[in-house]
Amino acid sequence: MIMAVPHRKRNRTENRNKIRKKSLLAENVADYSIGSGDVGSIISSMSRSGGFESRNLATGINILKTMRDDSRCTRFLSFVAAIVSTGVRGIIRDMLKNNMFQCVITTCGALDHDIARTYEKYFAGEFEIDDNLLHQHKIHRLGNVLIPNENYGPLIEKKMQKWLTDLYKESATKEFSSFDITKYIGSRLDETSFLYWASKNNIPVIVPGIVDGAVGSQIWLFYQNHKDFKLNLLSDQSKLSDIIYEAKKTGAFMLGGGISKHHTLWWNQFRGGLDYAVYVTTAAEWDGSLSGAQVAEAISWGKVRTMAKQVTIHGEVTTLLPFIYAGMVS
Repeated sequence: MIMAVPHRKRNRTENRNKIRKKSLLAENVADYSIGSGDVGSIISSMSRSGGFESRNLATGINILKTMRDDSRCTRFLSFVAAIVSTGVRGIIRDMLKNNMFQCVITTCGALDHDIARTYEKYFAGEFEIDDNLLHQHKIHRLGNVLIPNENYGPLIEKKMQKWLTDLYKESATKEFSSFDITKYIGSRLDETSFLYWASKNNIPVIVPGIVDGAVGSQIWLFYQNHKDFKLNLLSDQSKLSDIIYEAKKTGAFMLGGGISKHHTLWWNQFRGGLDYAVYVTTAAEWDGSLSGAQVAEAISWGKVRTMAKQVTIHGEVTTLLPFIYAGMVS
């Protein structure tokens, strides 16, 4: 015999679940907004400290400042998606707002998070939270960042289908590169978005793996009813070719590895390699992974010049980037 749950007890359980979900989402993720400050003495001390990664950090900041001030240098910024779910999205936004880079190479998830966080909140959580509980409450976990389901997938689907419809109607051609799509998305977002500033400042955002994420899935879904809609990734390569061959010198700031790092290095080999390269990673090189490979390894492939100013900084991006950026603008 199946016993019915008393109405009053069921209400208490539902109320408890509501309170629990509310407490899980008590603290929203806030983007950094960093101005210039007196960090020069700290960086100078790091460079003389003999400290292990502190010295590499100081070296990296000095390379980035030299790269920034080199008027002949075309600067690339590459980064992985996950960091856009955190407050360093604000730093990426400000770097593009201030035209510190001329080309961005990233992954599809970066677009997903930038869109979602333009309209809704992400929340600060813990790594140790019960994932079964989160699933019951329809909350996604990205490390220690919590994302309510309704703030992500359904939101991105609604926005992307509207924007793709508008882009399709407004364009004479029905063939688009990833940077065409990211530029259009950016034009529909607000000033909190890194895509907005890239679009406004005409900085191409190239996503070689654009189908690997929510935005990519929406592009595929749109294609089901618009068979003349074409995604032309070779047009991205032509754009990179133009940037590379027109550059007198090139430099790159690479945040995390994977396809965004590799694509940045890959295209720079066709002009003899990067003149400046700063790479931040948590990965180790002993397993032969691309993410673990130090910048110096790329010299053997001709992707970084033998005389380049280059350094690999071992550390977690969301911890180090606020200090790096503060040093760059000081």
